[in-house]
Amino acid sequence: MKTHHEFLPNEIREFHRMIAKNVQRIRKEKKITQLDLALTIGHKSVSTIAKIEAGLENKHYNIEHLYKIATILEVDICEFFKL
Repeated sequence: MKTHHEFLPNEIREFHRMIAKNVQRIRKEKKITQLDLALTIGHKSVSTIAKIEAGLENKHYNIEHLYKIATILEVDICEFFKL
C-alpha cells in the first residue's frame, strides 16, 4: 500500500466535476429540475446546484448531499462515481 500520494488540485477538481456531471445526467434523465433537487436536499434556492453543475466557485457536493440526492433520484450512490 502506498503511504504517500500527493493529490494535485486539478486531480481533485476533476473528481468533483465527474461527480457533478453524473448527478446532472441522472437528474436530467429523471426529469428533476435543479430547483426541485435543491429544495429536496435542503437548499432554499437553485444557485448552489447551478454552480456545482457549472463548475463555478469551487462548489461541490458533500457526502450528505450525495446521500440525499441518491435517495431522491432512486439510484445507488456509486452511480455518481463512475467514469
